[in-house]
Amino acid sequence: MNRGDVTWHGYWPAAPTPFTADGALDEAAWRALLNLYAEHGVHGVLVNGTTGEWFSQTPAERRRVAEIAVAELAGRVPVVIGCGAFTAAECVEFGEHARAIGADGILTTPPPYVHPSQDEIYAFYRTLAESVDAPLMVYNWPRGTAVDIGVDTLVRLAALDNVVAVKDSSGDELKVAETCAALAGSVRVFGRFIHRRGMAVMAEFGGDGNIDGGGLGAPFAVRFYEAYWAGDLDRAREWSARYERLVNLLVNSDYSSRFASPTSQLKAAMRLLGQPGGHVRPPLLPLEDPAALGLLSAALDEAGLRDTVPARA
Repeated sequence: MNRGDVTWHGYWPAAPTPFTADGALDEAAWRALLNLYAEHGVHGVLVNGTTGEWFSQTPAERRRVAEIAVAELAGRVPVVIGCGAFTAAECVEFGEHARAIGADGILTTPPPYVHPSQDEIYAFYRTLAESVDAPLMVYNWPRGTAVDIGVDTLVRLAALDNVVAVKDSSGDELKVAETCAALAGSVRVFGRFIHRRGMAVMAEFGGDGNIDGGGLGAPFAVRFYEAYWAGDLDRAREWSARYERLVNLLVNSDYSSRFASPTSQLKAAMRLLGQPGGHVRPPLLPLEDPAALGLLSAALDEAGLRDTVPARA
C-alpha cells in the first residue's frame, strides 16, 4: 500500500468534537458540523485528533463520534479517524473499530508524554501497521508529544505496508520541504502549504494538503487548493494571502493560540460565527473573558470571515 492507494489531498479540517455546556456529547451539533464541512467543499475530515479532544472522551464516546462521522460523510469526502493513545495495543483497538465501520483510514501521533526514541517510534507504528488493515497516516506533532519524528525515521515508516501519509505539524518549514523531497512518490505529505513558500515547495518537492485545526480557514483554503490544481496561480496567491492573514491573527508560530488554548479559542470563534462547535471539556476551560472575546471577534472581522460563503454555495 502506498500513496496511490488513497486519494487524500487538499484542505481537511481536524474537527472539534462538540459537547454541551454540561459536558455531554452533542450528537446533533456534531452532525450539523460535519454537514457544514461538506458544504464548504473540504477535501477530507480528520476525526478524534488533537482538536477533537480525544483525551477527554471515553472509549465508547470516541467510537460513537467516529461512527457518526462515517455515517454522515461516507461517499462524500474521506474520513480518517484519530486513534491516539499511550500504547500501541490501545491504538489497535481504535483502529480495528475504524476499519470495521468503514472509515477511510486511521491516524495517530507517537504516544504522548512517553518521549519515545526514534527506534521506539518506529516499533510503535510498525505494530499498528501490522495489526490494522487500514491506510495509516503518521502524525508528527512535537508540541503535543514532546518528540519530533526525524526525516530518516519517516523514510523508514513510509516503507511499512499500510503507511500512506504523513501529517507534519512541526511548524518547521525547511523540514517539511525535506520530508516532501525524501518521501516523494511513496506517501502523501500534509503540512503548511497555503502560502507562496508552500506553493514553491509543492511545485519542486511535492506535498498534498493541509489538515487544519477546526477548519475556520475553509472558505479560503478550499479555493486556494482548487485554484492551485487548476494552474491559476495568481488566484491561488490571492486565497493564500487571505488564509495567511487569518492564521497570523489567531495563531502563534509555535501553534499556540493568541487568546486562549487552541481548542478553547477555536470553539469560541465558531460560536461567534454561528457554527456548531459546541463547548470544551475539562481539563480545557471555555474562553469567557470579555476583553479576549472582543479581540477574537475583531480578528475574525479583520480576516473577513463574516463576509465569506461556503466554497460550494
